[in-house]
Amino acid sequence: MTDGERAAADSAGPDDSTAADFAASLRADDVTFDGSDAALLRAVARTGSVSAASDELGRSRARALTRLEELESVFGDLVERRRGGSGGGGSRLARNGEAVLAQFDRLRAALAGTAGAAETAVGGAVTARDGELATVDSAAGPLRALAAADLAAGDAVQVSVRADAVTLHAPDETPSPDATSARNRFSGAVESVDRGESVVEVAVDVGAAEPLRALVTADSADRLGLAPDAAVVASFKATATRATPRRDDEQ
Repeated sequence: MTDGERAAADSAGPDDSTAADFAASLRADDVTFDGSDAALLRAVARTGSVSAASDELGRSRARALTRLEELESVFGDLVERRRGGSGGGGSRLARNGEAVLAQFDRLRAALAGTAGAAETAVGGAVTARDGELATVDSAAGPLRALAAADLAAGDAVQVSVRADAVTLHAPDETPSPDATSARNRFSGAVESVDRGESVVEVAVDVGAAEPLRALVTADSADRLGLAPDAAVVASFKATATRATPRRDDEQ
């Protein structure tokens, strides 16, 4: 995995994106391994073939194979495919596939208790609307966010983003704006690092009134060299934010 690898928690369950609770996700380069992918690997291990796993999950075999190829391009071999013969064909998890799944499960367990994951609120004013999205001028710089229908240019807003939606990059390894859908990006310096066993919460000074908080895996924190004053680039998608009217008592 690369320095861009991170963990995120979304409102999904341990094995798929439709259940309640939290699901971990592992990212390498611009590919995300999430609960849906974990469910596929578990089904392959359980049924002994990609075809049977696809049928069990209600997916097409072609899509499952394409997804495995995409994941393996960055995570390494996940499934061993065996040709037919005296022992029959089929598939099983590669040792690396078992390791990735185990890492995912450890991360999911660590995040299971983070329903109250830190959320950063950034104040600003709407400068433009484009459908459901608003451009907001904030102390950290311009950003794009989902906005309530009644917000208009000139309105004071508070933009909220959860720590599990923020990705951290080394400054010299930040993807170009056209290479990722996370168009909100801010250069900053690490303020603090709160380490857990598997997950690290990082506070980053991006010029706003409050530091931007991010959740990353412990491995990613080590690879990125995250420590106070370390330079980083934080990014997040517009769809991971919410712009709401700012009250008079909010800065």
